[in-house]
Amino acid sequence: MFRSHVLICGGTGCTSSGSLKIYEKLQEEIDKNGLSKEVQVVKTGCFGLCANGPIMIVYPEGTFYSMVNVEDIPEIVSEHLLKGRIVTRLVYQETVEENGIKSLNETDFYKKQHRVALRNCGVINPENIDEYIGRDGYQALGKVLTEMTPEEVIQCILDSGLRGRGGGGFPTGRKWQLARNIVPNADQKYVCCNADEGDPGAFMDRSVLEGDPHVVLEAMAIAGYAIGANQGYIYVRAEYPIAVQRLEIAIKQAREYGLLGKNIFGTDFSFDIGLRLGAGAFVCGEETALMTSIEGNRGEPRPRPPFPAEKGLFQKPTILNNVETYANIPQIILKGAEWFASMGTEKSKGTKVFALGGKINNTGLVEIPMGTTLRTVIEEIGGGIPNGKKFKAAQTGGPSGGCIPAEHMDIAIDYDNLIAIGSMMGSGGLIVMDEDNCMVDIAKFFLEFTVDESCGKCTPCRIGTKRMYEILDKITKGKATLEDLDRLEELCYHVKANSLCGLGQTAPNPVLSTLRYFRDEYIAHIVEKRCPAGVCKDLLSYEIQADKCKGCTACARVCPAGAISGSVKNPHTIDKSKCLKCGACIEKCRFGAIIKK
Repeated sequence: MFRSHVLICGGTGCTSSGSLKIYEKLQEEIDKNGLSKEVQVVKTGCFGLCANGPIMIVYPEGTFYSMVNVEDIPEIVSEHLLKGRIVTRLVYQETVEENGIKSLNETDFYKKQHRVALRNCGVINPENIDEYIGRDGYQALGKVLTEMTPEEVIQCILDSGLRGRGGGGFPTGRKWQLARNIVPNADQKYVCCNADEGDPGAFMDRSVLEGDPHVVLEAMAIAGYAIGANQGYIYVRAEYPIAVQRLEIAIKQAREYGLLGKNIFGTDFSFDIGLRLGAGAFVCGEETALMTSIEGNRGEPRPRPPFPAEKGLFQKPTILNNVETYANIPQIILKGAEWFASMGTEKSKGTKVFALGGKINNTGLVEIPMGTTLRTVIEEIGGGIPNGKKFKAAQTGGPSGGCIPAEHMDIAIDYDNLIAIGSMMGSGGLIVMDEDNCMVDIAKFFLEFTVDESCGKCTPCRIGTKRMYEILDKITKGKATLEDLDRLEELCYHVKANSLCGLGQTAPNPVLSTLRYFRDEYIAHIVEKRCPAGVCKDLLSYEIQADKCKGCTACARVCPAGAISGSVKNPHTIDKSKCLKCGACIEKCRFGAIIKK
């Protein structure tokens, strides 16, 4: 038995900040101080507070160290682990109180969260199946195989109200029911997991796979039993090396324990899982394109019907759910449909994981009950907007979603409410924007992404998104007319109505939502040739205010184009014909003499 456990985040975010070097240094210092039999160091998954990484938690005290450097480790070992004195300067400041250290669960970031899909992330060693089993792992699988019929399993998922967390929000139990009943005597059925996660700024599924891979394996086996399948595939992008490695370890361990393979739990049910790595094509997040890719073909969508429940992978009945959807399944089986349905709203049950990014203090991973307001997420959990700036909009659903303006900050987040205001849940990316963001530029960014990621199979998406991007580019350069704006809106509805798959059908959403709520910015770009946020370079000009300029020459010295002239101690000027609009002069000026307008 160890007297202390030190948990270090081994997710991608903290790893990129150097957590593996911290892990190695910690082991070295523990060995050097003779603590190897008293202190255990564990690499876990994501804790959620990614902005504060690298992160380390010491139990049983629950001391939360943030932004730890390798140089800090000897002090933590000698003071905390040897002498029992917490190194206060390294502790996450919100947990520091006059009388000691308060629980992390009492902080603003965590107290409004309710972790179901993320329940084991940051808690267990994801590479140790025994730790997963110690947290009730594989009990749900044992329960369904020994106590429930497939129909009872499906009914439980139906009663829970669980909807797909991948974007569309289709009822999970209904999907399983169709796959079981539509071709009941099929010689082969498949269970697939979408771990492709291509939305910019989204990392929910990656974090679950890195922190709790066994929950997905267990849920897929339960799904296989429910629909009558004996083979599963996890389609995960190759850009997630840590997730891939931990999935490989988890599958190997589950097979060794007899939890995957033949005659699981001594029953006649057999189920195995294979990994398939995606090359990073966004379109492969669409279910039929994903299955086409697993089959070894170019990842392109297929027309529907027939739907995958009838003809999916290798033309056999197939269900496809994403990582977060599966992560809810074992808990629903163990705790009951009523427990899950008690959380959330009438039509959107349970919790939702969001990846908070952009202009917000607490970037990271959060899991909240459906129905939580956007204001709560941004101002309380997210810690508000940095530098005293005003909230302008939040982009949900990535390239498929839309922008939610400040006027809708008090909307309850669920599937139907977001669709009603022109956005969508998507997989769970939530990018926050402040007053310095140009909404035309944001729409252009997402359209550029969609144009690059279109598979090109259907004309409306292949050509329509390109034409939409060209018009947005004209607007940001001040070369568009109001007729171009009308043409852009018309194109949006045409592409939305006629594209083959969800990529093209939702590609216009960022444009339509910004037109709906920020049309005045489009008008300013077109009519006034002005970018109100000061982002679009072609519409900017830089000026030096003579009354504020001290003639220090700092701006002239950093200008890469030699556009600034003037003598020492006299006001300088900018030659606008030479100016590159790079902003280097503004950054260097200590007197606030340079403005852009």
